[in-house]
Amino acid sequence: MIKEKRKSKQYTQEDMSKLLGISLRQYVRIDNEEDLPRRDVLRNLITELELTNEEIGEYIRKMTRDIA
Repeated sequence: MIKEKRKSKQYTQEDMSKLLGISLRQYVRIDNEEDLPRRDVLRNLITELELTNEEIGEYIRKMTRDIA
């Protein structure tokens, strides 16, 4: 879901890593849904991608289920 939202905003992975203040490698892991971002990064991700409450809930449920 994150990757699709990023692409719809026409941001590259590099753009997002710079906007979020994290390494490109770390952002790629978030984009590929391999890693749940820290709370501060998640907050900025929500703002930059204009995620809805439903999308945020869905993302967090999926990530906690997949990582656990």
